[in-house]
Amino acid sequence: MGRGALLLLLLALLAPGAAVLLRPALRTLGSLHLPTNPTSRPALANNYSILYFEQKVDHFGFTLMKTFKQRYLISDKHWRKDGGSILFYTGNEGDIVWFCNNTGFMWDVAEELKAMLVFAEHRYYGESLPFGASSFKDSRHLNFLTSEQALADFAELIKHLKRTIPGAENQPVIALGGSYGGMLAAWFRMKYPHVVVGALAASAPIWQFEDLVPCEAFMKIVTTDFRKSSPGCPESIRRSWGAINRLSTTKGGLQWLTETLRLCDPLTSSDIRRLKDWISETWVNLAMVDYPYASDFLQPLPAWPIQVVCQYLKDPNVSDSLLLQNIFQALNVYYNYSGQAKCLNISETTTSNLGSLGWSYQACTEIVMPFCTNGIDDMFEPHLWNLKEFSDDCFKQWGVRPRPSWITTMYGGKNISSHSNIVFSNGELDPWSGGGVTKDITDTLVAITISEGAHHLDLRANNEYDPASVLLARTLELRYMKRWIRDFYDSLQMRH
Repeated sequence: MGRGALLLLLLALLAPGAAVLLRPALRTLGSLHLPTNPTSRPALANNYSILYFEQKVDHFGFTLMKTFKQRYLISDKHWRKDGGSILFYTGNEGDIVWFCNNTGFMWDVAEELKAMLVFAEHRYYGESLPFGASSFKDSRHLNFLTSEQALADFAELIKHLKRTIPGAENQPVIALGGSYGGMLAAWFRMKYPHVVVGALAASAPIWQFEDLVPCEAFMKIVTTDFRKSSPGCPESIRRSWGAINRLSTTKGGLQWLTETLRLCDPLTSSDIRRLKDWISETWVNLAMVDYPYASDFLQPLPAWPIQVVCQYLKDPNVSDSLLLQNIFQALNVYYNYSGQAKCLNISETTTSNLGSLGWSYQACTEIVMPFCTNGIDDMFEPHLWNLKEFSDDCFKQWGVRPRPSWITTMYGGKNISSHSNIVFSNGELDPWSGGGVTKDITDTLVAITISEGAHHLDLRANNEYDPASVLLARTLELRYMKRWIRDFYDSLQMRH
């Protein structure tokens, strides 16, 4: 597995969002009174209808007439025809039902905004497969898996809803999304300002492209998250790579590693790169879902899982064998908190609700995000961003080569001040905040920072263990959305 392949794995983490997604103040552990096992409220018993809309496979060409059924969910429990609104979730890289059940914020504000809720599934994910079961079997079929085609799907779907639902035609639509979905929400407002009046882009790393931000920012934030729990924790992780290298030089050492880490399959020397990539990805995932209550977004996890993990990694000054036993205990928190796992599988890091195949293709074409590490300012092995290596891995896997500058050409990079009505929210604990908008650009392109927030915590349902910073963020987000709705109705009155 090339290092480019690790980057594909890393990019596949965007979903957490899927359903996606952070930067300023530091949380001090001393001030936290942690309950023994706070938990998120049970998966929302949300009532929604599951519907399908016939979409063109290709919105931008005129020769391919093929269509497919795009799945979407709709709830009109709190919707009012008089002065209501439509909240539209711009689906990202996974099953839309899963994103719906992890976006409690929309359900929490629906009544106040008299809102119809719509969750639109992204093409090539979940059930919305343009070429059915063979969507991923031929790279020519994947040619229509782009953010531009997805945004066009959303615009067509909204047009359809307004045309067919009595009372919806003259109502404002607000786009919401997290992670890649947050990027789509922001880009939707930029490209289709006549369709949506505003966008909430949660944990949306729209600047994680080319050299818009330093490639090392992401992994530095991961490391900082671990350091806050215990200074020895990232140092233990940093030292673990050398320990793995030393222990894997002999057949006996490989067997010992297999047994100590309770791996499902015996390690060979050719697996060591993959093993280290799998461990690295685990630490990244923990940083993204370092939530203040027990959750099961990527895996079933305790509250503040990094604190739990770092209990096992406080002392880096131990023998290689003891260090790796401690690493196992830490990994076991992520992979076996429920106690159900008989062994650990180095091919799996997240829920199957995420569409890793589709995301790998997107990362190899237009969503090209540079990452790098130096092993000094971060706890990972040094690795430079190598576009050629990445491109070669992509060509090997998909027969395509990435276009690293296309996204900035298409969506403007940092030159976006001509747009309006987008709220960019970022949690300081979330590594994706390194590529996010964390300062106001204009008075209508605003940044909200959640000091104790991990990956799009603000889009999750209200919870009794939510820190004050996320409660404030949600209040501000709601205020902006109300303003956009009010402005829409004011201008409607003036036109009439």
